[in-house]
Amino acid sequence: MIPNLSEDELMLLATLPQAIGSCVATAAGSGVLGTGKELFASGQAVMAGLKDYPDNALIQALVPDPSAADKHGELAQARATRDWALARLKERNIRTPAQMAALTLEDARAVALLLDSRVEPAQAAQYRQWAMSVAEKVAMAATEGGFLGFGGTRLSEAEQALIAQLRAALGA
Repeated sequence: MIPNLSEDELMLLATLPQAIGSCVATAAGSGVLGTGKELFASGQAVMAGLKDYPDNALIQALVPDPSAADKHGELAQARATRDWALARLKERNIRTPAQMAALTLEDARAVALLLDSRVEPAQAAQYRQWAMSVAEKVAMAATEGGFLGFGGTRLSEAEQALIAQLRAALGA
């Protein structure tokens, strides 16, 4: 069951996992190839919510389903979510990864309050697991440092710190 949430609240819930993925992807110097891998992993991790939480009505409502019969409706949902997120970034004048991380942490705190007050506890716990799984999958998608993908470390200190901050802000 989906709680009675406003359009802006639903958009905030829909965009937070994507924002988390983008923040983690830009948290450390992965280089162009590494950041590309991490951004691809972000999209995959967000979409994995459909199959990883099939009984969570909230997650199912937030993630456009590419296998749905109504492809036009799902595409329209994806575009609306993207447009909402981009308009918000523009409105807030977000231009740097640091600004994006600050906004994402602010959003994670707002989502935590929303989940605690308006969403059934089991669905809220699964949403938190899903959002944090995006962070973890992105962080593990490419090595940081090294040369041409050799050497370096799988999880940088910057990524570890950001993930810890996100986990605390989201109450995960």
